[in-house]
Amino acid sequence: MPHRIDIETLCQQRGLRITDQRRVIAKVLSDSEDHPDVDLLHARASAIDPGISIATVYRTVRLFEEAGILDRHDFGDGRARYEAAPEAHHDHLIDVENGTVIEFVDPELEALQRQIAERLGYRLVDHRMELFGVRLDGGKK
Repeated sequence: MPHRIDIETLCQQRGLRITDQRRVIAKVLSDSEDHPDVDLLHARASAIDPGISIATVYRTVRLFEEAGILDRHDFGDGRARYEAAPEAHHDHLIDVENGTVIEFVDPELEALQRQIAERLGYRLVDHRMELFGVRLDGGKK
């Protein structure tokens, strides 16, 4: 898991006005170890400040995404899920049975992706990889 990213600091660095409600939402996102959707963000934020509406969460998430502070993911469960835009690249493996999202980095895979792009006549500038799977051991850890 990548280290914690301070979203409030990123907002300040990008010149975004940070209201009290945005500060709460930024803290919830910074403290999240999962990839929450808007409903989960709203539940967590409104536990801190009951005055935060779902509309405020939607607007704030959109603002943070447009500012490059958040990454939006669609892991195939019909919900847009979010994480702080990572400083270092990583990919995701999604357990299709329980929705668990595992972050990983594989240098061999990164090299192979660059080679494929070059073989097709391109220089790779960015990519996003999401793998979907089921546990080999039937769900036992």
